[in-house]
Amino acid sequence: MLGFEIDFLHGKPPFYGSVSRNRSCLHLRFVHEPTFSALAAREQALILATLEVRHVRVLFEEYERRGVEFAQRLMRQAWSGLDFHIRDLDGNVISFVECRQSEADA
Repeated sequence: MLGFEIDFLHGKPPFYGSVSRNRSCLHLRFVHEPTFSALAAREQALILATLEVRHVRVLFEEYERRGVEFAQRLMRQAWSGLDFHIRDLDGNVISFVECRQSEADA
């Protein structure tokens, strides 16, 4: 749903792998119970990963069309970043942020 392609999976069953989209690559490792699972359950907005992207507004609009669940819609932060958060199928919150202010946002 997020438009990432699987680069590779390692292990039988797979426990490590990589996904990518455009020129961004994210390596992931399966763990049975993360050490922060209790904190993640208490903190509804705990961000478990942040990806810096270009054109975050375009990505937000694409995900909106795809029906992705947003934990936070697109918003300008006090520190000048423009970001949104999604919630994956396991409830993890992932942030997509554009740190540079584009001319259109100025």
